[in-house]
Amino acid sequence: MSLFLSRRLLLTGLGAGSAALTLPKDGLAQAVFDVNPFQLGVAAGDPLPDGFVIWTRIAPRPMEPGYGMPRQAMAVQWEVAADAGFGTIVRSGDALARPELGHAVHVEVEGLEPGRPYFYRFRVGSERSGIGRAKTAPVAGAPLAQVKFGVAGCQAFESGYYTAHRKMAGEDLDFVFFYGDYIYEGRGNRIYGGTSTQENLRVHDGGEVYSVDDYRRRYAQYTMDADLQSARQSAAWFVVWDDHEIDNNWVSDIDQDGSPTEVFLLRRAAAMQAFYEHMPLRRSAFPRGSMMQLYRRASYGDLLDVHLLDTRQYRSDQPCGDRWNAGCSDLDNREAELLGEAQQAWLFDGLNTSKAKWNTLAQQIMVMDLDRNPGEDYGVNPDSWAGYRVPRARLLNHIRQRRIDNVVVLTGDEHQNYAGELFVDGRNPEGEPIATEFVATSISSGGDGVDQRADMAAIQSANPMLKFNNAQRGYVVCEVTPNQWRTDFKVLDQVQDRRGNLTTRKSMVVEAGSARLQDA
Repeated sequence: MSLFLSRRLLLTGLGAGSAALTLPKDGLAQAVFDVNPFQLGVAAGDPLPDGFVIWTRIAPRPMEPGYGMPRQAMAVQWEVAADAGFGTIVRSGDALARPELGHAVHVEVEGLEPGRPYFYRFRVGSERSGIGRAKTAPVAGAPLAQVKFGVAGCQAFESGYYTAHRKMAGEDLDFVFFYGDYIYEGRGNRIYGGTSTQENLRVHDGGEVYSVDDYRRRYAQYTMDADLQSARQSAAWFVVWDDHEIDNNWVSDIDQDGSPTEVFLLRRAAAMQAFYEHMPLRRSAFPRGSMMQLYRRASYGDLLDVHLLDTRQYRSDQPCGDRWNAGCSDLDNREAELLGEAQQAWLFDGLNTSKAKWNTLAQQIMVMDLDRNPGEDYGVNPDSWAGYRVPRARLLNHIRQRRIDNVVVLTGDEHQNYAGELFVDGRNPEGEPIATEFVATSISSGGDGVDQRADMAAIQSANPMLKFNNAQRGYVVCEVTPNQWRTDFKVLDQVQDRRGNLTTRKSMVVEAGSARLQDA
C-alpha cells in the first residue's frame, strides 16, 4: 500500500511540475524541487532567555492548489548559529513539515545564551532557506539598561507597498510587536471608487476567504512580498491578531454578516489554523477547533514586562449596532466584556506582581475614549475600548488604585498615529493621567495618507488628552530605559511607490513616575 501510494505521489508530483519525489524512507517524502520551496521565507518569534521559535513553510507554489507539495510529511533540517556565516553552529535538528498544517514548521529552540543575537536557517533536500536573525530575551529580573523594539500592523495588500517593512528591517531591534491585521479577508478589487475611480496597485487573488485553503493562499500572497519577508527575518516577532485575520470587526462567535454561530465558528477554525501555520508561535498557541490561546507575557530583564492581549476572542458584541452613533445609550452596559473574565484576571495578576520598571499592554484597539463627534452629542468608536466603558473603567481603576506606575499601552487598528494620556473619563480628565497610550499607524492600509485629516484636527481640539495625531503610513520604534520611554513615529511620504522616503514625524517621551506626555 505504501509503495503504491509513493509511486502515485511521484507521478502526481512530476505531472504537476511541482516536486520530483524519490521513494519515501520511513514514510517521509524525499524531495528534489524544481523551484525554491522557501517561497514564504523564514521567521522567528516569542523569544525567551534561552531561545525562540523559528518558522518556515515548505510551499514551492504557494498560490496553486496543493501549493506544490505531496500529501506526505517531509523532513526539514534546521540550524542556529552564533554568526551570520554559520561558522559556529550551536543548535541543529530535524523537524517534520506535515500536510495537515500546510507543511509549516515550528521549532522551539532551547539552550541558547540570553540577551544576544543568533542566526538560523532551514534545509530540505538540497535546498536552503534564507537566513533569519533573532535575539534571545535577557534573563528575567536582570538589570537592563535599554530595550528597543518596533510596533507595526495593518498591511492591506491592495492599499500600497510594504516599504515600511523594508525600512523597519534596517533597524537594530530587540523584537517587533505586530498588533494584527496581517491579512485582509475581502475579495480582490482591481478598482475602487469615490468621487473618482482609482486602480489598486496590487489585487487580492480570488474572492473573500472562508476555507483553510482560501486563508492559506491569502497568507501566501501577503508573505511572498520580499519587503515583508525582510522584516520577518530581521528580528523576532510577537504576533497577535485583530479582526481581518478572520472577518472585519468579528468578536467572540459573532461576525459582521449575521452568520449562524455554528457556521461562523467553522470559518473561525479555518482562519485560526491558517494563522498558526504562518506565524512563529509556540505550541501553546496551537488552535483547538475554533479557539486559540494568544494572550501571553514576555519579560525583558528588570526593565519591561510585555502583556500581549487578545481583544477579539472573548469580547461581547459591540454596542450601538457597531455604528459610530452619537448619543448611543449602550456604552455603560455592565454585562459587557472585552478581555473576558479569565484574561482580565490573568492581566491584573500580572500587573500586580510585576517587578519590572515598565509595563506595557500590547494590544489592538484604542483605549483613549475620544469624542468622535465634537460639537455634537458624545460619540465614540464602538469597536474600541471606548465602546465598553465598564470593562475599560475596571482596567484603568485597577491600575490607579494599585498605584501601578509606568504603564504604557501600545495599540493599532486606527490606521493613524496617536499619542495620548488615559483617564477613567476622557470627558473630565481630572488630576494626573493613569497611563499613556501610543497608537501605531498602518504599514499600508489607507494608502498614502496625509499629515493630519481635517476631521481629526477637530477631534484633537475637542479632546485635550490627545497630544499627537498623524495619518501617514509607517511604524513605531520604542526605546525604553529605566528613566524614560521614548516613542518615535516613523512615517513614509507615500506607499504608492516602493521608493517612499522615511522620516521621523514625531518623537515623544514619558518620564518614569509620570504618565504625562512630552515632546522629545
